[in-house]
Amino acid sequence: MILDLVRLSIVDRYFISEIAKVFSTIMATLMLVMTSLLFLRALEQVNLGSLASESLLRFLGLQILRDTASLLAPAFFISALVTLGRMARDSELIAFNAGGLGPFRIYRSLLLFAIPLSLITAWFALVLQPYASAQIQLIEDMKNDQATRVAGLQSGRFYEQDDGRITFYAAHLGDDKRFENLFIQDRRSDPPRIVLSQHAYFLQDEITGERAIVLEDGRRFDGVAGSYDYGMAEFARYTFYIAYGGEGIDQRRRRSAMPTAELILSENLRDRAEIGHRLSAPLGILTLALLVIPLTSLSPRQRSAGRLFLALLAYFAFFNLQRLAENWMQTEVTPGWLGMLWYQPALVSSIYFVLMPGSFWFLRIMRSLSRLVGWARPD
Repeated sequence: MILDLVRLSIVDRYFISEIAKVFSTIMATLMLVMTSLLFLRALEQVNLGSLASESLLRFLGLQILRDTASLLAPAFFISALVTLGRMARDSELIAFNAGGLGPFRIYRSLLLFAIPLSLITAWFALVLQPYASAQIQLIEDMKNDQATRVAGLQSGRFYEQDDGRITFYAAHLGDDKRFENLFIQDRRSDPPRIVLSQHAYFLQDEITGERAIVLEDGRRFDGVAGSYDYGMAEFARYTFYIAYGGEGIDQRRRRSAMPTAELILSENLRDRAEIGHRLSAPLGILTLALLVIPLTSLSPRQRSAGRLFLALLAYFAFFNLQRLAENWMQTEVTPGWLGMLWYQPALVSSIYFVLMPGSFWFLRIMRSLSRLVGWARPD
């Protein structure tokens, strides 16, 4: 019996092939746009000196691997809507209906495509995404450490540290990693500070882990020029602290980089919300598959503008409700037992409530159910 359910008929192969063609085109377009944006951001980091050029391609590949799962659900939803819309426009859905292929039969073909795609998305979201996030975090830590240790600095360029709150500029950097004519702007303190020095070198305390640059023969300017608290001082030796130790990589690791198995064992609400966030993509494919048929007009003579608007509204509502449900769970607005995936059945119920009672698909489903339970729907 199981083999009969999964055996592909001619109709199944036709539906799957048509959806796959549109899906591959949409997915390629989304991947191209995402890759372009990520590549431009990575190039900006390389230009600022906060990312080594030899790590660019690896960093870009990990970012693509991390974000791919979030593209699969919208790509499937759009491709299914476009495919069924084209079939309705060409009267193919009417022909299928005349041949006895009702909504349940179309749902079967949709799910034969959606279920394997959902499993692939689950692999991306539950396994590859946290792995890629962890590797990106390691690169971020190594990037910050390299910037602090000035291992990759080049003379004549500006470099940013601590999310842009510290700016470095060295006119010359010797082979011994000693600076000459160093400029530092520190916006962490109030008032801001500018330090100039003739010579400087990097220093890290092996016990406390404090990292600093020791400046020699320079000047320090505190505040904004022209203000009443503006001050200037000369020094022979000045220690400029960059970051404080004692905070390991494991402590700074983002929750998105935690393995799924570790999150499952946790009782923390934020960890459970992260699990729901990862499951939302694969389960979202199945949820969106249920919305495709009621959002599709059967006849080419029927106006489809209203359904297209509702499809657009459902698409944006789905992903906005996802973020809202995650935030509500983390802030305990909703009870912990409810989880954060409640928005998916709520959205499906809302769409069916709006569209189904007066639609052709609803009448077909009711007639099919009436035959199954042995009672007839009154005329």
